[in-house]
Amino acid sequence: MRQRTWISFVQGHPLRNITRGCIATLMLTQAHAHPTDEAPARCVTPGEWQALAPGAAQVVANGDLLQRLAKQRVVMLGEDHDNREHHRWQLHTLIQLYTLQPKMALGFEAFPRRVQPVLDRWVAGELTEAAFLKAIDWKAIWTYDAELYLPMFHFARQYRIPLIALNIERSLISKTSEKGWANVPVTEREGLTEPAAADEKYVAMLREVFNQHRHAHGHGHEKSARAQDEDALQRFVQSQQVWDRAMAEALATASHRADVRIVVGVMGAGHLMHGYGVPHQLKHLGITDTMSLLPWDGAIACAELQQQVADAVFGLQRPDDDGAHAAIKPKLGVYLERTAQGVRVAKLTPKSVAIAAGLKSGDIVEQVAGQSVKQVEDVVSIVQATAPGTWLPLRIRRDKKAIDIIAKFPAHTQDPTP
Repeated sequence: MRQRTWISFVQGHPLRNITRGCIATLMLTQAHAHPTDEAPARCVTPGEWQALAPGAAQVVANGDLLQRLAKQRVVMLGEDHDNREHHRWQLHTLIQLYTLQPKMALGFEAFPRRVQPVLDRWVAGELTEAAFLKAIDWKAIWTYDAELYLPMFHFARQYRIPLIALNIERSLISKTSEKGWANVPVTEREGLTEPAAADEKYVAMLREVFNQHRHAHGHGHEKSARAQDEDALQRFVQSQQVWDRAMAEALATASHRADVRIVVGVMGAGHLMHGYGVPHQLKHLGITDTMSLLPWDGAIACAELQQQVADAVFGLQRPDDDGAHAAIKPKLGVYLERTAQGVRVAKLTPKSVAIAAGLKSGDIVEQVAGQSVKQVEDVVSIVQATAPGTWLPLRIRRDKKAIDIIAKFPAHTQDPTP
């Protein structure tokens, strides 16, 4: 049984080799699995809502649930970022909710705060789709296919629904992971206030994530490294809290707008599961009338529903029922960042093509397929154009030395994670 998870990871030491994307990916290593040889149990019928409470789940009519949602100040819609069916569900839920409460604002994890002026221009109808994606630098800020999100962006534009940038710069999360929140200068915190202390269960979950990464890469096997690992874990937890806090603050601020009665946040499922992340930070900010919703397509074990993984779940077709995942493009398994030295490898995905090829965090990518690369999107474009089962030559610079590496792509991608 292959494990799949929904938790995103931060950029930066000491977890540079962990993927960024969603905290949205190792949270449910036990409960969140996609079996390869048997169908998951069907505990939520497609087209059905289930309201969740500790130890119980109750089918609720669509209209009744929507009436509950319309009375909230903040509603959070979780997602698996590359799952097309999840995004369809989000759009349909938004449309229905809008008919009940048109004074809506719509926030996205995908957008860092600096692009807020561009979002305002898009909603005002001042930009074409192509100009919009270019102005926000979509390929740099979010690695997933824009086509998955564009229907929601167009919906907001058509009805002049304010779009809200929920996220912060990756560099702030990276600095927190490297230095600890207390050592990040106030001037570099993007105005964020002190995050609420993490729930003990959240810390325990993050510790499991941290330990899995550490053991996978051979860290912490010496006694002298244990204290360093514990310190690194605390910084890792703080970085996740900062990420959650940023989105909670943006949602809370939008909820106080005179023209807004409800704010809907679209984010990775891991940021809201069990109320550990964004919901926890919202409560600390005084926002308690909230609801968290998730799609259910067999990825979450039925037993997990009994632990109130969210306030309600909606049944979808399983990915293998309807090809819910977006077309899987070749993936090198790295997260890149633009630095003064060039395109730098920030992290590597475990068991990825990049690791097999010998890439390491800190490598500077100079050439891909014989072409010089200057921007992150240069690398992304070439990699995604690579045919399955082929080899891709890379030239990287490591410790001031040029090294040629061959990335060998499998004939068929087995897992759609980055």
